Amino acid sequence: MLLEARLQAASEPANNAALGRCVLDALKHFAVHGVGFYWPLAGEFDARGAIAIWLAASARHEASLPIVTERGAPLEFHAWTPDMPMRIGHHRITEPTSERIVLPELLFVPCVGFDDDGFRLGYGGGYYDRTLAGWPAAQKPITVGIAYEACRTQALEREAHDIPLDLIVTEAGFHPGLPV
Repeated sequence: MLLEARLQAASEPANNAALGRCVLDALKHFAVHGVGFYWPLAGEFDARGAIAIWLAASARHEASLPIVTERGAPLEFHAWTPDMPMRIGHHRITEPTSERIVLPELLFVPCVGFDDDGFRLGYGGGYYDRTLAGWPAAQKPITVGIAYEACRTQALEREAHDIPLDLIVTEAGFHPGLPV
């Protein structure tokens, strides 16, 4: 049901334009220099346009995409630029050819669904939960889920390993709201 709602929401150009503006607002608010994001799968918001605008704004900005090194292992984030050659990796997901590992200050995480407490539903592989659980404590990124309002639920079932996100951004704004 959430996958269907996300596909429908993603098919609306106005939703994507608004979500792109909100992604840029989050980047401006947190004023980070390094961001990790994801290569979009069917129905996921395509953040590449917003990230490209953000990259062009400062030579100090750096973006990275996840690499699945092996099934069940934490993700690695490798440097990415809009003109970089790409390849098909694990799970048939496009990844950068860069071998340079990056620890982003802010991590955009795709959401199939999300709830009012900042928990997300992904595809069930646990990659982001494993990655965040194993991240060096002193370098933990700000975690920002990207979702569509249509995929918001009151409460998701949780497992012991689930980690809430710091913020969820949708086409309608921020949940729970940008920290001041």
